Amino acid sequence: MGIIEKVRKILAGYDRKKITIATVCSHSSLQIFHGARLEGFKTLGITMGDKPPKHYDAFPKAKPDEFMCLDSYTAIRDHESDLVAKNVIVVPHGSFVEYMGADNFNDLEVPTFGNRAVLGWESDRDKERVWLTSAGVPMPRVIERPEDIDRPVLVKYHGAKGGRGFFIAKDQSEFEAVDPKPPYHIQEYVVGTRYYLHFFYSPITNKGFKLSKGSLELLSMDRRDEANIDEMYKLGSQENLKDHGIYPTFVVTGNIPIILRESLLPKAFDMGERTVEKSLELFGGMIGPFCLETIVTDKLEFKCFEVSSRIVAGTNLFPTGSPYSDYMEPQMSTGRRIAREIKNAIKLKRLAEVVT
Repeated sequence: MGIIEKVRKILAGYDRKKITIATVCSHSSLQIFHGARLEGFKTLGITMGDKPPKHYDAFPKAKPDEFMCLDSYTAIRDHESDLVAKNVIVVPHGSFVEYMGADNFNDLEVPTFGNRAVLGWESDRDKERVWLTSAGVPMPRVIERPEDIDRPVLVKYHGAKGGRGFFIAKDQSEFEAVDPKPPYHIQEYVVGTRYYLHFFYSPITNKGFKLSKGSLELLSMDRRDEANIDEMYKLGSQENLKDHGIYPTFVVTGNIPIILRESLLPKAFDMGERTVEKSLELFGGMIGPFCLETIVTDKLEFKCFEVSSRIVAGTNLFPTGSPYSDYMEPQMSTGRRIAREIKNAIKLKRLAEVVT
């Protein structure tokens, strides 16, 4: 019996009136717990260490009802039966998947919000590119080999790294000076403004921006504060700083709310629609929140450099809704929208369509 069949069997035995929403205490957990509570669910925080993180006491409306304290992220696998006994539905986020490992997460025998199959496409830069380009989503040019670098490029690693280890190179010598370890991905560095578009795809909703199946929502947007690239200009040119041993880094340290020029919204929705429709064709569709990470050039053209197929940390800016979600329903965060989807699926007796 495969993992999907096992999880479906487990889910069929759940008490729908006693569902608990659980996630790892990191990344966007405050928002997930807060949203779940607003929709009437019990919550459970999975944390590493001997005792729960004290900072949750400072946010009582986002503090989980109970904690599960473990020695390591992989130890979650040893407590699958405990989670199932609590009728847990796991909500994945970037830290959860990255720290546990995609293979371990995919094999987790606990019902999980979303489609696990997306991980194989999102975590591999090459497969991700096939997905997006075959959908007609514009992307930066890819550079196959270091010796082919003839313009500024951004070198990235596979998986969710929060920008850690990414670097800029303008030729082969700069690339080799860093000597990155494979697997890595070299793509053209596009000059423009970054917009991280927070979408939500529901396969069980038949209103709003309709797709071939279900509907698409644009809940919010952000851009990221990255250390130290976003502040280096204050010290002078990057070339001069390198002489002093200071190199640009892209580690995400925070997020900034942002609104897109309204005339660009049709293009944003077009990219979101294409991404979802192709996902339905390739692997049965991604479910719930996803983020298209884009750059808008001075020609008002989008370049999408990545897709994150789960809740992203930039949504933490909007625990009570954003200027976009307010046009649909006030007080709707992405965390709450996840809980609402689970709640609606229970009412419609379609829970197996949004949980795998």
